[in-house]
Amino acid sequence: MRRLLTVLLLAFAAAGIAPPAAQAHNVLISSDPKDGATLPAAPARVTLVFDQAVRQGYAQVGVTGPDGSSWADGAAEVAAERVSVRVKPLPSAGAYTVGYRILSADGHPVTGKITFILAAGAATGGPAPNTGQDAGQDPGANTSQNTGQDAGQGATGQAPRDASAQAAEAAANGGAGMAVVWIVGALLLLAAGTAVALRRSRPAATAPAPGATGEARPEATPAGEAQPGAAGEEARA
Repeated sequence: MRRLLTVLLLAFAAAGIAPPAAQAHNVLISSDPKDGATLPAAPARVTLVFDQAVRQGYAQVGVTGPDGSSWADGAAEVAAERVSVRVKPLPSAGAYTVGYRILSADGHPVTGKITFILAAGAATGGPAPNTGQDAGQDPGANTSQNTGQDAGQGATGQAPRDASAQAAEAAANGGAGMAVVWIVGALLLLAAGTAVALRRSRPAATAPAPGATGEARPEATPAGEAQPGAAGEEARA
């Protein structure tokens, strides 16, 4: 019985060494600007703070304006539990949405968003509106050039986002797969230890008692009966 308990304790200890299949996902605890804040001036950077470190290489942060335009300037930067992105000069007041997608410490992707409002009359660094066209410039050529630049920027920005999303999903699947391997190994170890302990705890077979092998014993001669050959010997005498 003691051996069985020892084996069980060792098996449970081995299972405890394995990483848990599901840890707590990262949670956003603060941001700059704060969620729902009204700002007197356009921010130059947006920072998100989580409750634990964020994995490098998978974070994505976007800033969307009231008209649906993107105002994030470059890729997101990760420093431990902080994720930030630069913001282009915002051209107008209104509500802006900051959407994010990160890879948690447990290998699972986490998405969310915050909003902030740029107050009317706030200082902005957006480009001045174009009130006229330069003399001699073809309006059609200007429109075609702008359209081509926007299309190129959209294609360039879309490729990194798709690659980051695929990498995040692959990392999440890999983390879950390793957890399953650890759990299955611990269960196999527990089953093997239990079988060995039960086999050793069985009592040894008892030795057969004397006379139980089936050998015949000579029967005692009843009193008063002469043994064979005794009468002949007495007659000869």
